[in-house]
Amino acid sequence: MPFRIEDLKGSIPPLITPFKDGAVDYESYARLVQFQIDKGSHGILVNGTTSEPSTLTVEERNRIVDVAMKTVKGRLPVVVASGSQSLAETVALTDHAVKAGADCLLIVTPYYIRPPQRGLIEYYLAVTKKHKTPWMIYHIPGRAAVSITLDTVKTLKERSPSFIGMKHAVDNLGFVSECLNAWPEMRIFVGLEDLSFPMMAVGAVGLMNAVGNLRPDLLAEICEAVFAGDLKKGRALHERLFEINQAVFYDTNPTPIKYMMKKLGLIPQNEHRLPMMPALPELEKRLDGVLERAGLL
Repeated sequence: MPFRIEDLKGSIPPLITPFKDGAVDYESYARLVQFQIDKGSHGILVNGTTSEPSTLTVEERNRIVDVAMKTVKGRLPVVVASGSQSLAETVALTDHAVKAGADCLLIVTPYYIRPPQRGLIEYYLAVTKKHKTPWMIYHIPGRAAVSITLDTVKTLKERSPSFIGMKHAVDNLGFVSECLNAWPEMRIFVGLEDLSFPMMAVGAVGLMNAVGNLRPDLLAEICEAVFAGDLKKGRALHERLFEINQAVFYDTNPTPIKYMMKKLGLIPQNEHRLPMMPALPELEKRLDGVLERAGLL
């Protein structure tokens, strides 16, 4: 079936990048994609923050996109994070994602540079102007050191017909409400685990959370509960996952997630690229407790 904007909702986990002896393990990545399909995720997010994209080359990021598209085969939406701090690199990544058939693009606010709002607007327009593929802002000021404003959102909506929404990874429910008040059809995804249920309750259409690497089924269930108006069930599921949601940030993401995935047998190696590092023994012990209390061991 052809992709429709209204199909972009629910749990769309940002997949980790498995490594083996320093190289990207593309076979394991394909298995992780299939795992998401089997467990009921509503889509997958490729090359998001949890994927450690800044440690990957452009060629590696593009090949990961190709593996994801080949594995999914149109069975669910594929969102590709195609942003970087470099305009040229972002254009190259975005062009490849569009050519590969990505259903939607997620483009991070360029990090480190701390541009003015007018620079953000022109940056996004320069990247997306030649494509019809829907795209969203990846709003993560904790990593990018720059925030977007409501005026920027409004300007991009006016000037870019393919702009559809935002992944919001900052503790600011008020901004979500402001955006939805100005643009009710805006598609906002939750980017912080501990705000999963609260942000959906005020109008977000889904989750893009690292915890989806561990229990895709439970995150999809939270979304389905909210869609059905069963807020009691959604809250209960959110509370069940609350400690594990917090555990994602016991160290820099995806260090805790990768350790827990290895512990659960979801990946063969717990390997990172520098400057990222695996969990220390004391963190491993702490995470084991989290998994046990969550009933995942």
